[in-house]
Amino acid sequence: MFDSDDLADIRSAKEEWESATLDPVLDRFGERRDTFETDTAGHEVDRLYTPDDVGERDYREDIGFPGEEPYTRGVYPTMYRGRLWTMRQYAGMGTARETNERFQYLIDEGQTGLSMAFDLPTQMGYDSDAEMAAGEVGKSGVAIDSIHDMATVFEGIPLDEVSTSMTINAPASVLLAMYIAVGDRQGVDRKELRGTIQNDVLKEYVARNPYIYPPEPSMRIITDIFEFCAEEVPSFNTISISGYHIREAGSSAAQEIAFTLGNGIEYVEAATEAGLAVDDFAPQLSFFFASYNNVLEEVAKFRAARRMWAKIMDERFDADDPKSRQLKFHTQTAGSTLTAQQIDNNIVRVAYQGLAAVLGGTQSLHTNGKDEALSLPTEESVRTALRTQQILAHESGAADTVDPLAGSYYVEGLTDELEEEAFDILDTVDGKGGMLQAVEDQWVQRQVQDVAFERQQAIEEGERVIVGVNEYDCSRCATNATTRPPRTRSRRSTRPPRAIRTSYRTSSTR
Repeated sequence: MFDSDDLADIRSAKEEWESATLDPVLDRFGERRDTFETDTAGHEVDRLYTPDDVGERDYREDIGFPGEEPYTRGVYPTMYRGRLWTMRQYAGMGTARETNERFQYLIDEGQTGLSMAFDLPTQMGYDSDAEMAAGEVGKSGVAIDSIHDMATVFEGIPLDEVSTSMTINAPASVLLAMYIAVGDRQGVDRKELRGTIQNDVLKEYVARNPYIYPPEPSMRIITDIFEFCAEEVPSFNTISISGYHIREAGSSAAQEIAFTLGNGIEYVEAATEAGLAVDDFAPQLSFFFASYNNVLEEVAKFRAARRMWAKIMDERFDADDPKSRQLKFHTQTAGSTLTAQQIDNNIVRVAYQGLAAVLGGTQSLHTNGKDEALSLPTEESVRTALRTQQILAHESGAADTVDPLAGSYYVEGLTDELEEEAFDILDTVDGKGGMLQAVEDQWVQRQVQDVAFERQQAIEEGERVIVGVNEYDCSRCATNATTRPPRTRSRRSTRPPRAIRTSYRTSSTR
């Protein structure tokens, strides 16, 4: 993107800056720590980024324009200037009637899409009166035992006017059938039904474990759903290929990209081997990512994932339809970052995570309630979480231009780094026989667990600050709170930090 002579001048000028301006300051004051890393400790952050960090990139080939390949800058030409992202708050409240009441409340408060949480027995294919369901009915989601329950959930909600995302995997075909039947009862043309079923069983083996069938038979069910939906409900997304749970289980940002797209590759291969034409089902594939606290890393992650999927669908599957090469995704703010201590801090975390998703070009967004490390969210915290999205949309200015961080030397450089690392991981997965084999061999699970362990160790040793937990803990600083300066690293207490308590929902539903 830059002339080679200009880059040489910039390198020379940077060396002069380091010698004349930077070094005296470093000698006198130093920096806060020896190295800085991104949130998942995978990438060291340089002190300063210049055009030299992206000088080898070709603008048209690597960044391009929104709505055109490689989709780095977004899948639509106008993005939020044309239409805001769908504000899809996740909800499921015990009984079908309670869930209907929460959905009606959210719609009245301005939510623009529904997202349905199911209890664990429903996710595992059990009726509420099954022995194995004891103690779990209606917890962390709604219990659905029959079409009558599904009809109650959507009573008074016209299915031709809302889109519905259902977080259901192993029994996804059954719940989708119920949803279609409710639409039939309402007189809605099946072609008008809009929404998504998660239907992503591979990530269940990696991160959550509420599966019913072994991997290979599960893949057959998934491809059957692809075929059915392409004919019967063509506006319904047949799968939400989910990196969210992989990230919540502890993965790095690069692993989240790689394992999510690796699962996507596995599903596309399974469908084509079953005789489906890639352009008949690929436009209905959607993705689901987490958004964490490191705003710029998350923006780079979303941009890298879009560019990678376009390459994968073009080079590996010869997809002709541009929609087959577009990575469209839902984002949820990170439940595992929510703390039981000082829960008002979670409002700030969620706001920054939501901002990262918007700057990264998400198609829909769920923002967590501040109290989800303690319980299902109250109406007040749900309203605040939804208002956070509405403030982002209407007051922050983040939605007024497409891909506002494009051209940032740091963001572009980090986008490249994440893409390179994620493709390296995918190459390793291919060498192990693909994601299905890597999951069955437990290799993917071990990779995620290793990163999770390292992260938790860094928190417990105080190397990674969690505000209100291992630093700025009011129970330790109540005395002289107005006069005592923040502790520096050399003054850190040896007292072990309190463990972070995460949202019940992240471990059992989403």
